[in-house]
Amino acid sequence: MVADAGVQVTELGAEDHACLTFGESEELFDLTAAFIRDGLAAGLKVVCLSGAGPGPVAGELGRRGVGVQPAIARGQMTVAGWEGRLLSGQAFRADTAVSWLAEELQSCRKQGFPGLRASLDMSWALRPVAGIEELPQFEEGIAAALAGSTAAVLCQYDRERFDPVTLASVAGFHSRSVAAATYHADALLRVCRQYAPPGIRIAGEADYQAEEPLALALAEALRLDGDIEVNMSALAFIDARCSLMVADAARAIASLSRLVTLRCLPEVAAGFARLGLDAITGIRLVTSGDR
Repeated sequence: MVADAGVQVTELGAEDHACLTFGESEELFDLTAAFIRDGLAAGLKVVCLSGAGPGPVAGELGRRGVGVQPAIARGQMTVAGWEGRLLSGQAFRADTAVSWLAEELQSCRKQGFPGLRASLDMSWALRPVAGIEELPQFEEGIAAALAGSTAAVLCQYDRERFDPVTLASVAGFHSRSVAAATYHADALLRVCRQYAPPGIRIAGEADYQAEEPLALALAEALRLDGDIEVNMSALAFIDARCSLMVADAARAIASLSRLVTLRCLPEVAAGFARLGLDAITGIRLVTSGDR
């Protein structure tokens, strides 16, 4: 099975076995939140396995608009660790892990859900775990378990920590390859789409060289339906021209009776306040860490 390149996380559906490669936690939780949000909205059962712990994961997803606690309370969602599911102590067995997934599929049907979505944090495979050589067998088993089902699985691999050989060994077992749509990425600046909440994310330093990709990203954000967020929480510097571009886009969105949230570091937020954005109805200026 050959993976499709460049598939958006919002396009995933039944039988999709997707490989999400990410570079930092903000990207990981953004894409994971969109995958889970869409699954919950469709009435599917959702399982989220992560080494970060249920509390922090629920917090990160909640910050992105996913109603984790209500979904858990009504039995639609499970947030858990790897133990007893993918791992037994420091040991991994591919057949045991695949059996766990098969049992989740069966349980989902018995509970009356029309399908299942599972997001699997694969960072356990970076630990000294016995049986790690069975990782490709596990990915192959997932593909087989999903055939003819109404389920989708999102396997999450940190491209900065997993070596290219390992990534290559599992790539062929995935039917989809998922990453954030990126308008610009180099050592100083990254501009990409944000999925939960919808909008764009700008990280690094934005100067005159960022004008073209920033203009494209803002234009696409304008075409999105509903409220949007411009996430600049990891933006250390933005020059006057780029600030005006963001400000003009925010005013345009607000004029359409839509809410636009500008999430920034305090010093960046102060610059937008000097442009008067904090006094415009429909524009929400939020410093990083606030809700």
